[in-house]
Amino acid sequence: MPIPRGLARALLVGLPLLAATPTARSASAQSDPVRSRPRAAPTARVIVLPVALYNAQANVQESSDSSQAALSTEVLTGKLQELLGRQLVGRGQVDSAAAAPAAQATTGGQPCNVIVACARQVGKTLGAPWAVIAKVSKTSNLIWLFTGQLIHVPSGEIILDDSTELKGETRAMVRAGSRIFAERVVRAVRRGGVATNFPTTDP
Repeated sequence: MPIPRGLARALLVGLPLLAATPTARSASAQSDPVRSRPRAAPTARVIVLPVALYNAQANVQESSDSSQAALSTEVLTGKLQELLGRQLVGRGQVDSAAAAPAAQATTGGQPCNVIVACARQVGKTLGAPWAVIAKVSKTSNLIWLFTGQLIHVPSGEIILDDSTELKGETRAMVRAGSRIFAERVVRAVRRGGVATNFPTTDP
């Protein structure tokens, strides 16, 4: 079955092993002069919201499932901090902005970290043109899915929309999927929002 357009997929088995296709957005940016223009400075600020957990459709739900979202948040935020430094807005600032009435008004009662409109509001409040949201979804004890998006705050355009299937030892695969997406985000941000094919060289 062909992989749907707009979805970068990677199969990770044992040690991280990548096999992916470019997202539709990254491919179209290369052929469209307007979409290939930088949307922000390479040093523009970036916010990242806590990684969400989706396990309602899993064949077995466990209390430990939430730890995978916490681990993903730790790895994603840590890698972005390592590569972006001061460009990454502090966690406390993001949490405060997400809890503000203006952000909560966009969620329809859902958590801010799964709503693009809320992420955009947080980014606007903190003066960041880039927002990162992600989730880890459990299918079974052996199969998880990491999904991440890089959002251009002023326009609402989704620059990266990646989905990575994680198979194997869960914590190792969650770490790998989160780290790989963080590196993708950094490459796009440093190019002003012009996404490149996956994988590419230096972050």
